[in-house]
Amino acid sequence: MLDIVSLRRVHVEALIAEQHDMGVCDAIEEIEQFDTLLNNTQQNAAACLHMRPDLGFHPALRKPSAMTTPHVPKVAGIEPALPAPTHTAESATAATPAGTPPDSRRTAVQDRLAGWLSDLTTLHGLTEQLARTRTLDAALQELLRAGASLVGARRGLVVLEPSDGLGPDTTIGLGLGRADIGHIETVPRRAQSFGRILDGLPVTSGLTTQAGPPAANGLPTDGCPAGAPADHGADGPGPNGLQGGASASGLQGAATADGGRTDGPGPNSPGPAGPGPYSSDPHSPNPHSPGPASPDPYSSDPHCPGPNSPGPASPDPHSPGPDDSGCIACGRGHIAQPDIPGGPGLDPRLREVAARLGYAASYAVPLEAGSAGRFGAAVWLFDEPAAPAERQRHLVGRYLAYATEHLARLLELHRQRQTVATLREELLPSRLPRAPGVRLAVRHSSGPLGGGDWYDALPLPDGALGLAVGSVTGSGPGAVAAMGRLRASLRAYAVMEGEDPVAVLSDLELLLRLTEPARSATALFAFAEAPPGVPGPGTGPGAGPGPGTGPGAGPGTPQAPGVPGAAGRRIVLAGAGHCPPLIIGDRRTEYVETTLSAPLGMLACWEAPSVELRPASGETLLLYSDGLLRRTGEPMDRAFARLHAAAAGVPRAVRHDPEALTDHLLRTLLPEGLDAPESPEDVVLLTAYFE
Repeated sequence: MLDIVSLRRVHVEALIAEQHDMGVCDAIEEIEQFDTLLNNTQQNAAACLHMRPDLGFHPALRKPSAMTTPHVPKVAGIEPALPAPTHTAESATAATPAGTPPDSRRTAVQDRLAGWLSDLTTLHGLTEQLARTRTLDAALQELLRAGASLVGARRGLVVLEPSDGLGPDTTIGLGLGRADIGHIETVPRRAQSFGRILDGLPVTSGLTTQAGPPAANGLPTDGCPAGAPADHGADGPGPNGLQGGASASGLQGAATADGGRTDGPGPNSPGPAGPGPYSSDPHSPNPHSPGPASPDPYSSDPHCPGPNSPGPASPDPHSPGPDDSGCIACGRGHIAQPDIPGGPGLDPRLREVAARLGYAASYAVPLEAGSAGRFGAAVWLFDEPAAPAERQRHLVGRYLAYATEHLARLLELHRQRQTVATLREELLPSRLPRAPGVRLAVRHSSGPLGGGDWYDALPLPDGALGLAVGSVTGSGPGAVAAMGRLRASLRAYAVMEGEDPVAVLSDLELLLRLTEPARSATALFAFAEAPPGVPGPGTGPGAGPGPGTGPGAGPGTPQAPGVPGAAGRRIVLAGAGHCPPLIIGDRRTEYVETTLSAPLGMLACWEAPSVELRPASGETLLLYSDGLLRRTGEPMDRAFARLHAAAAGVPRAVRHDPEALTDHLLRTLLPEGLDAPESPEDVVLLTAYFE
């Protein structure tokens, strides 16, 4: 068995080598505090040995003396060590009283160190998993999962409700469906533990954190909540595998009828066989006996009260409210409802919902950070009447110290992204126009940073229709603003000279080169003429002949669907470095070559050819951005082939429905969905079905 000095050395090397990120500072704090505790213990042992040499102490607690320490032989070889001199004092082990064996004391110290190492390892793993989250929703889910493992619960929910009123306001559940969360939301907020946290209501039941009998150093030795049915100081593993678990009995002290407590041991409390892992004196078999003067190992933690931290003063027992007498304040705003079915004064609706959903206790903590203030609350639900033990509350507080700061950063990032997304949506068309003989559908998704992909569909004079897609280099608010300027300029040029797409893109290229020379962009513009005999928008009755009634029109004959040119509609396209459009029909699925030009802003003398297309009745023109191809994860040539195969394999039943056709292509190319959180690419699909 190792002595205390070697234990200290191994403790330091193992913790500093393993703990990083948030755990480094905590490990160093624990090491320094335990070093101080051991030094005080050795000093007290030396003083007692000087006053009572007949008692003796274990050699690990004694300082070596020049008179008693045997000298190591100075000659190399196999010679035995020199015998002890005759004036050497009697062995301390032989003089140790039978009631306090040194092995038990040393085992208690080792168990305490092992408990600290286990806790730090657990917190390190949980914070690493939280640090890997990149979105607010993922971080909230990880917070619920980690908290449930620390307190021994299966279900929980987090209510996000920032105090500054800037949002977002949402509720996320763990092991709870939407209907379950809806039932919980029907309970009055004042009757729920997390509701009291969010509304800043005090807990006035008198069941608050009580201080136990003072130790020799003036600090209390018991920090459990009075009357809480928790297994305080249990040495056995809890439901989460940690030392100590939540149970419905076993408190140090029991609650009295008037909200006070008695300091006697509970029915399942540990007896004098040995102290718990967080007792104030590792050498004393009685957890409540006075120990040596040593600092509180948790007094430096500003985020969670330790077991030796004095609790707040008990409120006036004559002022409890009718709906909160079942709550227990556990410090730092933590609130427990340990017995919902049997607790006095609880709201009947709370009991009804708890019975319906199958939970009997709850433990709520506030979510607050120094930079963001209070922005929510998390609550975990227990299947049986229970409350987290002292050690579990301490671990939750340590975890929240890091988790809340991480959540505050993700909350601010989420708000910025929402602002950019809102600005982007306002710069894009709010709805698609109605055009004669054409049905439109669009799908659009922006990346997390806010890219510059855009689309437009605008009615033009004489019943024509303009379709455009494009992309601006860069991401973030700057790219979004540039996208808005580019789209607005294209709309102006399209109204004036939309029948010539090459002229529209030439003017757009000149504007971009003069105003933003450091930025490039791609664009594709299509001018679709109105069908023969269709009046333009704004024309009243009798303004023009109807279909097939013009001079020389002849008798109307049905058009053959799927025959190129049968609809008599002409489309002129021009591109500037953008992906070629795809024409989809019963008889053909092919790309329209528009890639023979450079992107806008790349060349001093820009020019591009135009392409004329005559779609048949029942055919669809698909315009898209390169983000659709990049989302597949394939090289560009294989991505083009996948898109062509997906379009050729569209079922006949959905070919004449642009909405269904667009969704089919997305499901085929992007099985994970259009709004995949880890994808940085924007996606635009604009579908035009010609009747």
